[in-house]
Amino acid sequence: MRWSQFFIPTLREDPADAEVVSHKLLLRAGFVRQLAAGIYSYLPLAERVRLKIEQILREEMDAIGGQEFFLPALNPREIWEESGRWTVMGDNMFRLKDRKGADLCLGMTHEEIFTAIARHELRSYKQLPQVWYQIQTKFRDEPRPKSGLLRVRQFIMKDAYSFDVDQAGLDKSFKDQREAYIKIFTRCGLKFAIVEASSGAMGGSASNEFMVKTDAGEDLIATCEACGYAANLEKATSRLPVINDEPATTNAPEEFPTPGVRTIEDLTTFPGGASAERQIKTLVYVGTDANTNEQSFVLALLRGDHPLHETKLADALGASQVRPAHPEEIRDLLGASAGSLGGVGARQQAKRAGQDVRIIADRALQGRRNMTTGANKDEHHLRGVEIERDIRPDSWADLRTIASGERCLNCEAGTLEVFKALEVGHIFKLGTKYSVSMGATILDQNGKEVPIVMGSYGIGVERIMAAAIELHHDADGIIWPRAIAPFDVVITITNIKQAEMKDAGERLYAELQRAGLDVLLDDRDERAGVKFKDADLIGIPYRITVGKKIAEGAVELFDRATKQSTDVGLDEVVRRVQGLALAGR
Repeated sequence: MRWSQFFIPTLREDPADAEVVSHKLLLRAGFVRQLAAGIYSYLPLAERVRLKIEQILREEMDAIGGQEFFLPALNPREIWEESGRWTVMGDNMFRLKDRKGADLCLGMTHEEIFTAIARHELRSYKQLPQVWYQIQTKFRDEPRPKSGLLRVRQFIMKDAYSFDVDQAGLDKSFKDQREAYIKIFTRCGLKFAIVEASSGAMGGSASNEFMVKTDAGEDLIATCEACGYAANLEKATSRLPVINDEPATTNAPEEFPTPGVRTIEDLTTFPGGASAERQIKTLVYVGTDANTNEQSFVLALLRGDHPLHETKLADALGASQVRPAHPEEIRDLLGASAGSLGGVGARQQAKRAGQDVRIIADRALQGRRNMTTGANKDEHHLRGVEIERDIRPDSWADLRTIASGERCLNCEAGTLEVFKALEVGHIFKLGTKYSVSMGATILDQNGKEVPIVMGSYGIGVERIMAAAIELHHDADGIIWPRAIAPFDVVITITNIKQAEMKDAGERLYAELQRAGLDVLLDDRDERAGVKFKDADLIGIPYRITVGKKIAEGAVELFDRATKQSTDVGLDEVVRRVQGLALAGR
């Protein structure tokens, strides 16, 4: 491809509205242009990167027996209602009506459609296992699209699905996909961590996320260098120091006035109050049942110095979503405002208000005594509270958000580091969630009808592109990993009007193409400095500079990643670049 004919609309300055590095460089280097919030057009350079990523995806999916499909992005309401996700997906789903008034949506993912195919076509265990995948456009009505390709409303996903006869088969399929993902992200030049994660609206028994450490990330993950433990904060646990409580001086909680106390911090400095680790924080939430969509109140109890993780609460409740109760709901339920709430007597207070309330407590509170909490009476608290004696939670769960520096629960020696990360892939053990709700069954070896056991495996194509830039860039621009770079090499002719330079550049262009390489020939009538800056900006791994040394039969070979330049003979450079480029594929 000749630069003079190729569409590369580079910009000299960072766009004012671009926030993260990948967003800035994709715009500056002429890879993408924004059409609307969260909607981008991919220009020729981005399209070349996308196709190379997708080729890697296909190769690794095919290597584990994957068969490629292409399913409709436009889905009828009825298929999503069968799984219960028409309601669960809420405002994140794009919904529309056709001319006859039928409800449709734009697919966010394709579990329902693949399951529908499986239930009609798969009849016997002899047809299993099956691994189906597609690379398809998805849609999400993202409430706050930002950060370029990282939070968008239209995106490309590789989604794969496994169909097995039993849990052992699913375990093998899950492992195969996990190993394939490791190969995919390694080939794409990403340094990543595999972490435990919540299954969320996808459902299922287990899931792993593939996360790239970057300040542009939207998630927080915890890792232990000593043992390799890694988890999203929505699943991460840690080891806390043991607290030995002094016995209470009374056999029942004692109420005392706390005028002006509104927060945990207020009570720590109030005369006769308590330190944060000796307080019980009471948070009122409304949970939506994942199966019935019914809403109910729940009290989440935590140690005063521990923040709640809402995803952990939703998972513990089996809720499709949770939200903080509104101030008026709290007062109607418990008779007091936030700052004076507690679990002691909360069930009775709720019943007087004609409501039921479930109490779930964080495990860090187990066995604690002589604690202080709100009295469900404005500006009053209770001291001497023993949680199991005085509150009796309905259940215990890990609800708190861990922090850097806490001890690893997985090993004795390690401590946890918490950092921002970007999700590039997610794999789920769905089990029979969709096959049961949608009637996808087969006959097993004994002739018994059983639900198909499923797995779901997703990779964001644009997220690979953005993550590669976040990891590989410098002040001059992008540094593409060789396997996904738009071109293997750029030939820069410093003076296109000089016949010897132009002829040598044309010769190299033809020879490199014959060698099977993707080559960009910079044949523009521009100053050498402009050409060098543009080449660095778009991030092609190798640059061959045809300049004055051509009179001596030599050209300059520049490595974009190392910034090392080497003089190479004109007759030798094609073989040298071919070896370097092919080694990175």
